[in-house]
Amino acid sequence: MLLTRRILLSVVAASAALGGAAHAAGVDPESPRSIGSPKAKTKVEEWFSLTCTHCARFGEEVFPEIKTKLVDTGKVEWVFRDFPLDQVALEAAMVAHYLPPDRYEPFIMALFASQDRWAFARGVNSTDELWKTAGLAGMSKDSFDKAIADKELRSWILQQQQMAQKKWGVDSTPTFVVDGKVYPGEMSYDNFVKLLPGA
Repeated sequence: MLLTRRILLSVVAASAALGGAAHAAGVDPESPRSIGSPKAKTKVEEWFSLTCTHCARFGEEVFPEIKTKLVDTGKVEWVFRDFPLDQVALEAAMVAHYLPPDRYEPFIMALFASQDRWAFARGVNSTDELWKTAGLAGMSKDSFDKAIADKELRSWILQQQQMAQKKWGVDSTPTFVVDGKVYPGEMSYDNFVKLLPGA
């Protein structure tokens, strides 16, 4: 999977619009990231790993339609929930949380689009590759280094993951919690819509 020009441009545009500083004042890394209206009728939590190929495919092929038809129209609030499957995914999640909330979703979509390059390519340092994308998103090297060294953030993400296992029985990614009901596995847009109340 190559980093698509469209997603790359969206990350750069978000960076330009918000200035150069990442982890800006008032940004709390230890909080879930979401898009859509908190007043939406339906709340969806997606438990995902940035090194999950199923999550990446869902993010690239299905999520854009969900965002356009359900999130942007005010029908669904989408909450991103970390469920890292390995240390590489955990590090990537930590970096993502150091970006201002408006940059979070474009950044993780960029990571999904370039997953083969930064997460799985042979002979590459995943941290170095992750930094390249973070830099494009406007993150300073100082903020990047702080993100991957933030022990409290690491613990918070792992605690959230343990909570998901205990409360929802999450054991694979992606897993969706739709208004309190759990649905594991990648799915098409048509199948996803069927999970929504009133569908």
